[in-house]
Amino acid sequence: MSIGVLQGILFPFLGTVLGAACVFAMGGTLHPVLQRALTGFAAGVMVAASIWSLLIPAIEQSKTMGQWAFVPAVVGFWLGILFLLLLDKTIPHLHQNSGQAEGPSTRLKKTTMLVLAVALHNIPEGMAVGAVLAGWRAGSETITVTSALALSIGIAVQNFPEGAIISMPLRAEGMGKGRSFLYGVLSGIVEPAAAVLTIGAAGFILPALPYLLSFAAGAMVYVVVEELIPETSAGPHSNLGTLFFAAGFTVMLALDLALG
Repeated sequence: MSIGVLQGILFPFLGTVLGAACVFAMGGTLHPVLQRALTGFAAGVMVAASIWSLLIPAIEQSKTMGQWAFVPAVVGFWLGILFLLLLDKTIPHLHQNSGQAEGPSTRLKKTTMLVLAVALHNIPEGMAVGAVLAGWRAGSETITVTSALALSIGIAVQNFPEGAIISMPLRAEGMGKGRSFLYGVLSGIVEPAAAVLTIGAAGFILPALPYLLSFAAGAMVYVVVEELIPETSAGPHSNLGTLFFAAGFTVMLALDLALG
């Protein structure tokens, strides 16, 4: 595995680690308004990445199919949606500010289910990075090293608040700083794992790359619509979440176009 690929895989995870480390400097709870704003920002980044970094390259790589070039994007997108729906129904997890766990009944602790909730939506982010890096390694004309780097940086930026959103509330509930930090880090460990698995899959079935790109896009959009947008619009100051969604969207858009 080349240095460039390794960096692309680890950048997003580093964002989570640095965010979780906020517990050592701050240690208190995140204000609900700030948490809503950060969640909106993360949602904006994910939607923009789904379009410019994943769906558009998937369609461009399928141009040889002529008027049917949209098929891999549509099929892959729906497979990603259904995959996340399946995970959502089969893995027990608990979203922040929610009193009711989702998925099958379990005796897992609240902290474990909070980590699982964040880990669930880190899976498609890891797949997105892996699919784009696989396209670059394969010499795709539509995916450059800078566009792959733009996606990694964008996801790292939105992973920073996610790490803090896990570690700081755990600290506020009485958990030690070190353990709170560890839980925040563990919530993001699935990203590099998902990226490596996706790169491996693309290596075996390279013609499936457009499907993998759009699969990751569908999975990320599922997370945004099912989880992040409801969190940003709940309660007062929902307009702040919308504004930060727009900010995240434009930051990712600018990164992709400036570096791509």
